[in-house]
Amino acid sequence: MTVAAILSLAIKASLALTVLSVGLQATPGDGQWLFRRPALLARSLLSMNVMMPLVALYVAVGFDLRPPVKLGLLAMAISPVPPFLASKEIKHGGEASYAVGLAAAVSLLSILFVPASVYVLSALLATPVRMSPRVVAILVGESILLPLAVGLIVRRLAPAFSVRVAKPIAKTGVVVLTITVIPLLIAVWPTVKLLVGNGTLVAMVLVTMAGLGVGHVLGGPALENRLVLALSTASRHPAVAIAIAEATFPGDGLVTTAVLLELVVVTLVSAPYISHIKREVRAVRERDAIVGISGQTPLGGTRTPIFVDRRARR
Repeated sequence: MTVAAILSLAIKASLALTVLSVGLQATPGDGQWLFRRPALLARSLLSMNVMMPLVALYVAVGFDLRPPVKLGLLAMAISPVPPFLASKEIKHGGEASYAVGLAAAVSLLSILFVPASVYVLSALLATPVRMSPRVVAILVGESILLPLAVGLIVRRLAPAFSVRVAKPIAKTGVVVLTITVIPLLIAVWPTVKLLVGNGTLVAMVLVTMAGLGVGHVLGGPALENRLVLALSTASRHPAVAIAIAEATFPGDGLVTTAVLLELVVVTLVSAPYISHIKREVRAVRERDAIVGISGQTPLGGTRTPIFVDRRARR
């Protein structure tokens, strides 16, 4: 087995462990949570599967990007959420049920949506791009659906055991991912320099900011939901994007480099947004706590404390 194959296997294992840890901490109804809220599901699909691809297409056509980079940008926009995203969203204060439900729903729907989107892009770009539902099903099944389902089943059968092992499994996944990604980034670094200074970085920043903005607006009034949809709209599954682009430009190193570079851009650009939402959520909770204890609003008015189920407000 080659070093590249070992690194690829280690990355897949680390991502599967991360998703498994999310499933181990989820409640039995989290997988169907979003399907029971059709309005939020419709806005989520509109944000991720309509608005984001349109924004990426507009930017990709407007900038003079190399064809592999352009396709990589578009492929990321039509791919499902990455395996590690639900864990990240929950960690930063996002609604856990929404994060898990969105990952499950989008991953399932991507088996049909991604090939259909690839067909449309092929017609628009006059480029023979193809992606079969089978390939997408294998990618999202191995990295998201299967480990998430295993985690949910174990949580249902042995809840105490699930709680005990979830965090160690998550930490193991992070450590393995860090160890394996560093050599990969070092290997593609010479190619990264080819993408600097020709508008690629600006295009990626614009697409990321647009994704965060669209997701924030369509996420609804709850800040926890806005955080989840904003990050899910801006950040996508790199393996699916690479598979789409490499099917068109086999052996072109710019494809993998462009996708990895966009992951870095999304991480850096979304950091200030995450910090802002966390401050807002903290302020709202502190204000609600003050009102609940004293019966007074921050402006001095009074009201009867009403304790509402947090999920019921969604």
